[in-house]
Formats: sequence, structure tokens, C-alpha cells
Amino acid sequence: MPQPHLYVARTLTPAVMAELDDLGLPVVAGEEAPPARDRLLAGIAGAAAAIVTLTERVDAELLDAAGPQLRVVANVAVGYDNIDLEAAAERGVVVCNTPGVLDDATADHTFAMLLATTRRVVEADRFARTGRPWIWGPNMLVGLDISADATLGIVGFGRIGRAVARRAHAFGMRVITSDPGLNVGDAVDGVTVVGFEELLATADVVSLHVPLLPSTRHLIDASALARMRPRSYLVNAARGGVVDESALIDALRSGHLAGAALDTFEGEPRINPEFAGLENVVLQPHIASAGDRTRDAMCRLAVRNVTRVLAGEPAETPVRTPVATA
Repeated sequence: MPQPHLYVARTLTPAVMAELDDLGLPVVAGEEAPPARDRLLAGIAGAAAAIVTLTERVDAELLDAAGPQLRVVANVAVGYDNIDLEAAAERGVVVCNTPGVLDDATADHTFAMLLATTRRVVEADRFARTGRPWIWGPNMLVGLDISADATLGIVGFGRIGRAVARRAHAFGMRVITSDPGLNVGDAVDGVTVVGFEELLATADVVSLHVPLLPSTRHLIDASALARMRPRSYLVNAARGGVVDESALIDALRSGHLAGAALDTFEGEPRINPEFAGLENVVLQPHIASAGDRTRDAMCRLAVRNVTRVLAGEPAETPVRTPVATA
């Protein structure tokens, strides 16, 4: 049996990697790129703890490969759809994630994407780089005035959704939300709670902030897209599987939606090549939390969770039984 160790599936931030030796546990670390499945299975064998990212599938096979001494799996992400929680619970393995520390960075990037698509920033940049002759005109690259009573609909009003709402209020937007944990008609932090159908029909911009669960997979499907306001916008900084990408492509091509901004994708890291041919979509390679201090904080929280569990203490941010949030 290999010596119990800490398995780190992918390289963490430099500052955190430099501190791992202080844990007093041998460290087996992967590289920057996601490990192949055989290397993942070999690396985790005999581990007492594992730090993984959303690119690693933690299922019964992997947990069994680790062995019975595995006590904790820390996911460097808020989402945990890559982890079989039932299989972990059956084996007595604590699963942790990294909520809270990335709220502001993700909200900042969400709003950056909102501005980029509604004001056609990326489209204008591509145009300017062509070198084609142009002259200013009243109808050139006109987008949505978000500060002119535009309505933002936030689907899922957790920490990140609320952080996005604060930014929207600063820009003068009206904000509504749909969340099954809130009562329709209530006002929370200056945000009106409405039903999902009303949100789709009312919002100029729909922003998604829900986990990927069976209940939220393809939440935004062809039917939901058809119910969105004509010439409205969709922003997704949640998980790619929340959106039916084929239906979204159709809605963008038809002009029913004026635009979309996507930070995550169903087949990630593969991106549906049909998106590349659309001028009215902003594509980002899952970087909403990619602030320097934020990524450090995510990695440090994962390490703290491992340290606490191995010391016989409760995890700081254990993953609890998921519930639908949309």
C-alpha cells in the first residue's frame, strides 16, 4: 500500500504550492493540465486527502482507487457536479468546495460579460481590427442602454447572484430574481422576487447563477428561450449544462435574442464551433473567478478544508445535500 499522501490533481497557484510541504504530509502533485484518467487513478491511490478541480471526475471508480484511508476530497470550485456525492458519502469521504471567496470576482466578470454583449464591445473590437474604412454614424453598432430602465433578471439568488445585483443597482438597472427559496412578491436587498416565467418575459438581460443539478440541466431550453423577450440577452457564468446550446444558437441566429455571453460550455473545454460564426455572442474560457487574489483564496480554502478534516475537525465548507435553486 502506498504511503498516505495528499494528492493534488493539478497545479495550484504558486504561493499555495510552495506552502504544501508545511502540511507534514507527502505531496503527489499533477501538472498544469488535467491528468489523464490513468494518471488520476494512479496518483490518488493510497491518498489520505485529494485536492481536485472541476475537470476531474470523482466517481466510485476513483474513490475505490484511492482506498479506504481517503478522508476528504476538496474541490477548487463552488460547483461540484464533477463529484458523485452519494458515492463519497457511502465511503465516508467528506467533500468540500470553495464558496464565498470567489463571489466578487465572478460577479465582476458576469457584469463585464453583460456590458460586453449589450454594448457589443467584442463585436466592435473585431470590426476595428479588420482595418476596414469606417465613419461614425448614429446607427453604428448600437446596443442596449442598461442604465435606461433596463431590467436584469437573475436566475438563482445566492451569494453570486446577490453580488451581481449590487453591481446592477450601481448602474441604475431594475433587478428581479427567480429563486425557489424565496417567496414571489417579496423584496430582498432591493430586488423583487418573481416567478421564473415572469422573469423570462420581463428581463432585458437574463443572468444565470444556479448549480448544475438534474433539475437545472437545460433549464434554458428552446421553450424558455422562446419565452424570453424579443431582442433580449442571456449571460451564463454558472455551468454550461444549464443551457441547451443548440437551442441558444438557433435563438441567436434567428435574431430572437440580441446577444449572449457565455463563460461555460456543455462540452467544456470543447466549444460548439457554431458559436464561432456568430457575431452576437461573447465567448469566455471559464475565467469568471480568474482574479489573482481570488484564485489564491480558492486554493487556500481547499487546503484549509483538507487540514481540518485530517486533524479530526469539521470541514470549513463541506458540500451539503444539493437542492434546486431555479
